[in-house]
Amino acid sequence: MITFDPDALSARVGELEESMGAPGFWDDQKRAAAISSEHARLARRRERYDSLAGDADDLAQLLELSSDDGELDEVEDAVNDLRRRLLRVQEDALFSGEYDAGDAVVSIHAGEGGTDAQDWAEMLLRMYLRWAEGRGYETELLEASPGEEAGLKSATFTVAGENAYGVLKAERGVHRLVRLSPFDAAHRRHTSFAQVIVSPLLSDDAGIEVDESELRIDTYRASGAGGQHVNKTDSAVRITHLPTGIVVSVQNERSQLSNKQTALKILRSRLAELEQEQREEELARERGDVMTTGFGSQIRSYVLHPYQLVKDHRTDVEEGNTQAVLDGRLDEFIQAYLLQQAATAGS
Repeated sequence: MITFDPDALSARVGELEESMGAPGFWDDQKRAAAISSEHARLARRRERYDSLAGDADDLAQLLELSSDDGELDEVEDAVNDLRRRLLRVQEDALFSGEYDAGDAVVSIHAGEGGTDAQDWAEMLLRMYLRWAEGRGYETELLEASPGEEAGLKSATFTVAGENAYGVLKAERGVHRLVRLSPFDAAHRRHTSFAQVIVSPLLSDDAGIEVDESELRIDTYRASGAGGQHVNKTDSAVRITHLPTGIVVSVQNERSQLSNKQTALKILRSRLAELEQEQREEELARERGDVMTTGFGSQIRSYVLHPYQLVKDHRTDVEEGNTQAVLDGRLDEFIQAYLLQQAATAGS
């Protein structure tokens, strides 16, 4: 499967530049902004490819001149760096969805498993924040609801950066943890679940309308056990979308109005994601695929006892270094899923 076509990319950049140079380009502000954004994104993609190709040529020459083990070690390190960068370039070519290039909203909800599940939700939050930091993305925690004894009942954060939604949508689904419970006096093995919901972070003019008559808006005082993930304010807002049952909570600002505006923005994002999921389910039915959701259909298992293994059940990718994964090493799982989806879409 071709995952990157530099000639087609250059041609598209040329088409966009021609459009941007046409008379009256800025008469339609929304269209002009979309074209400018696509041009900037594709131009950066082509620059990354050109840089990668140039460094590969330099490395080939360095390899010819290398004569001792020390120089060969340097070449090996450079090859590994090129391989990582190549994967990112190939990954860029996999995004074609309406919202893939933009930012994302991620919500984590503790599922079955009691206190263990709430602790697992907090572990997942830490994992994703570390992963985002490693990718150079910016994150902002919007809400974190502490559990009664430990962990989190839920958390919501935004991820800002190129292709953030396109990448993170690979993580939506149920994540399963198997370990010896630190909350069990007998130290028995427990299984717990948490659900990850990923939505595109939409701009205010994205066209997703919300009828306020269909909303229940509650305000409350945020509280909890403390810690860096808990934001204490007197003006937390919880919005329930009655037709779908979607609930959004925000408590990161002191202003109730600001929290309400942020919650409405996230709600529009969740509604857009719901539309995406419904389209995907329809396509899956047309292909004869069976799509399941819920806490009995985990996408990935993280087993810490009696052995150490993280396995993605969609792609069968496995990793024995569970601590590295929990510290944010997720790219192998994400890229395998994105390639699988691209192959399915092209079949």
